[in-house]
Amino acid sequence: MKTTINEVSGRRIWDSRGRPTIEVEISLVGGVIGRGNAPAGASRGRWEAVDLRDGGSELGGQDVQNALHNINGEISQKLIGMDVADQAAIDRALIELDGTPQKARLGGNAMIATSLAALSAFAKAERMPIWRCLADKGTPSIPLPEIQIFGGGAHAGRRVDIQDFLIMPIGAKSFAQAMEMTSNVYHAAGALMVQQNIRAGVADEGGWWPNFASNEAALDTLALAIKKAGYDDGKVVISLDIAASEFASEGSYKLALEDRTYDRDEWLALLEEWIRIYPIASIEDPVSEEDVGGMQAFTKSVGQRIQVIGDDYLVTNADRIRQAQEDGACNAALIKPNQAGTLTETKAALDAAKNGHWRTVVSARSGETEDVSVAHLAVGWDARQLKVGSFARSERMAKWNEVLRIEEALGQDAHFAGVDALQLALKPSK
Repeated sequence: MKTTINEVSGRRIWDSRGRPTIEVEISLVGGVIGRGNAPAGASRGRWEAVDLRDGGSELGGQDVQNALHNINGEISQKLIGMDVADQAAIDRALIELDGTPQKARLGGNAMIATSLAALSAFAKAERMPIWRCLADKGTPSIPLPEIQIFGGGAHAGRRVDIQDFLIMPIGAKSFAQAMEMTSNVYHAAGALMVQQNIRAGVADEGGWWPNFASNEAALDTLALAIKKAGYDDGKVVISLDIAASEFASEGSYKLALEDRTYDRDEWLALLEEWIRIYPIASIEDPVSEEDVGGMQAFTKSVGQRIQVIGDDYLVTNADRIRQAQEDGACNAALIKPNQAGTLTETKAALDAAKNGHWRTVVSARSGETEDVSVAHLAVGWDARQLKVGSFARSERMAKWNEVLRIEEALGQDAHFAGVDALQLALKPSK
């Protein structure tokens, strides 16, 4: 059978930060080869799948030889003879072989690269793009992009406390137009930073690396960039990835840039003030991953007006998503395949979010490769939103450009999710 696995092999490659990561190749008896790469995050949720690293002094402890040994040994032996047409069976075999809750033995990086390679091999064997294999006979939507303009937090040497200052071009009528609008805002923001002598290069995900005096200064500059680009009419809105776990401690939130500590109520009040002042339509991880009460309070207060995304809080885990829905915490889930460890578990998390009438955002990681699989997942699974970083650096642009190709391939059948992806009554910008 042409979709039977003949060989599984892993190799060390290098990610966008110049750190080791994993590529898996799966060869089928028909001669087809599928590949999958494992990305890596800088800020990681405590419950996500383990990114297995070697430790020690070599390569800063980041090498992946142990994970590669697992791929070329146990994983290869287990999967040879299996059928890539049955993704669930392959992923189940990986999960059972690992036998730990967070993929600590084989490594979540080894497992997700293998899972993605199986999907790639199947699509090639069927002579179809990955998104079409996932969509089956349906016609999915082209996702609304969420694109970083300024990088902060763990992605930019903590020049600012907030991790990502992003935009969503909700006024676009197509993905192609969304890219044009993003380009205008991105370059307007860069020019403003040059004028203010605060541009320090680009951050891990390609966004401008800022030297702002405060977090509000970043918001002011982003709002001004949107205006300078000609979109202060509500066609472009702001999204923030707070990544609050990075600066939370014992129930408090400390902004190092301003040397100020907030208790939970004060912190939430500050976020709500930002929502009132700026055209913010989405906030991700507004509180610590352990602050259930804070997430509940924030969602209750602003969840009817904006998108409240769980990332570290949910870690692409269906059970955690269902629990959050019961708790009244969040109204959207970030979907990161390497957080889950297999594509089957990733899809289960996305389905759990959709079943609870939540929004879903497929996302890349800050340490990325040229693999464009997440673009296909966002389209094929009809996630309706996609977040892969900024509008610079080839590992980011490869994914945006892949969506352009998919939109073109769909032709008149292409439906851009646009503002409908948020399903919110968005207020106009100031």
